[in-house]
Amino acid sequence: MLLHIPEVLSRDQVRQLRSALDASDWTDGRETVGPQGAKVKRNQQLPDTSPLRQQLGNTVLSALAKQPLYHAATLPLRTLPPRFNRYEGGGHYGFHVDGAVMGLPGDAGQLRSDISCTLFLSEPDDYDGGELIVSDTYGEHEVKLPAGDLIVYPSSSLHRVAAVTRGTRLAAFFWVQSLIRDDSQRRLLFELDTSIQTLTESGADADALLQLTGIYHNLLRQWVET
Repeated sequence: MLLHIPEVLSRDQVRQLRSALDASDWTDGRETVGPQGAKVKRNQQLPDTSPLRQQLGNTVLSALAKQPLYHAATLPLRTLPPRFNRYEGGGHYGFHVDGAVMGLPGDAGQLRSDISCTLFLSEPDDYDGGELIVSDTYGEHEVKLPAGDLIVYPSSSLHRVAAVTRGTRLAAFFWVQSLIRDDSQRRLLFELDTSIQTLTESGADADALLQLTGIYHNLLRQWVET
């Protein structure tokens, strides 16, 4: 499921993150991927050990905690703390699939990457190129969102970032292990949850809503993995 979640960060939050990132030290993005990824990755990232990465990542996670649409779509069990990248001067990232298993900080174990997330921090008019291109059975989907907006998509998707030929593209990115491993099951639960919310707002029959809510939770109970 490819889903656009608008206004995760406010304009003020974006401005604060941008200001901090503009004054930060960056490292070669190839340092954080394996040999295959290094062949097609040309960007910069905040170092994993940077205190700023943790500080800004906490800002992103706090904002996500207030986003019911994000939680309905991802049903998060574990989240890898956000990282931050920068593309400019022709920087790009060729087609790749994200790693299936990633280590969590400290001794927190590992995360199975079910869902990939990109939070845009630069306005689309600030740079040329830089589209996130996600390939699936329906073709290729180009994504270039306003600053503060989030895109979520299956980590199993083949995807790339087009070359940035003008300006600078800043973004946060992270991965989620969902309570629901299967993408098609997550989609069904999300669509059911969305329908329940819409019917509730329209004043639909309370007994029917109760039945639908019960179906949602029983499916969740059947499919959930912890």
